[in-house]
Amino acid sequence: MKKPVPRIAAVHDLSGFGRASLTVVIPILSRMGIQVCPLPTAVLSTHSKYKGFHFTDMTGHLNPILDHWKALNVDFDGIYSGFLGSHEQIEMVKRLIRDFRKDDQLVVVDPVLGDDGIKYTTMTDDMVREMRTLIGHADVITPNLTEAALLLDKDFPGFISDDDIRAWIKELAEFGPSIIIVTSVPEQPEARRTKVIAYNVKDDRFWKVSCNYLPANYPGTGDAFASVITGSLLQGDSLPIALDRAVHFTSYGVRATFGYDYDANEGIVLERILNHLDAPVQNSSYELL
Repeated sequence: MKKPVPRIAAVHDLSGFGRASLTVVIPILSRMGIQVCPLPTAVLSTHSKYKGFHFTDMTGHLNPILDHWKALNVDFDGIYSGFLGSHEQIEMVKRLIRDFRKDDQLVVVDPVLGDDGIKYTTMTDDMVREMRTLIGHADVITPNLTEAALLLDKDFPGFISDDDIRAWIKELAEFGPSIIIVTSVPEQPEARRTKVIAYNVKDDRFWKVSCNYLPANYPGTGDAFASVITGSLLQGDSLPIALDRAVHFTSYGVRATFGYDYDANEGIVLERILNHLDAPVQNSSYELL
């Protein structure tokens, strides 16, 4: 029996306060017409940008959940993983991919490890090492520049040339994914503009979308970006169109939030901009790199 809407398993943490991970993933993908089945990797009082957050590791609960899904013969059109609560969970994500694999399924891995040149507080060297094995099971990966450096065991650059980022991406492709999207790449040494670079192994083409820099840092923007990429590809968009939609939605979220006297840790005002996911792509700004 054909499902009325596509269905995706979303392997992310759940934060009670602060828009990030599942509280971003679920509304975006739901607005894009996709049923989200969450597999919570951790439950937090807030996301990790807040000091003193309470963290509950869900590692011991993931396999029983997968067992139940398997017994129910649940099937997924997509699998999308993000923040993982422990390196042991990587084997469980691999199990999810292996046990629920079907034709034309989209597997997206957002290798959440760090940002701004440093690892997140809950990330370990074991997590980085195991994440290198997980990205080989993905169709699409969406690291930021920090995560790309960690995956490749390279020093984080303040600025990277187009030739060097292309070389990095080709190295990431050797792990196995067919589409690599690297975010938060400085457009210029002074970082007044940033860009997202995407590479499709099958046609050997690089795509770029640039955006203006704003002096603001909102948690959850990476989750928003990767969620729109995932939803767009599941809807049948081409890679450059998906890239364009994700960059502009995320940038619009930052701009919509920036004017408020507002605690940035709460994330972008997602509720005010979800309707923009319904709009057709206009004035596409992607270009070949």
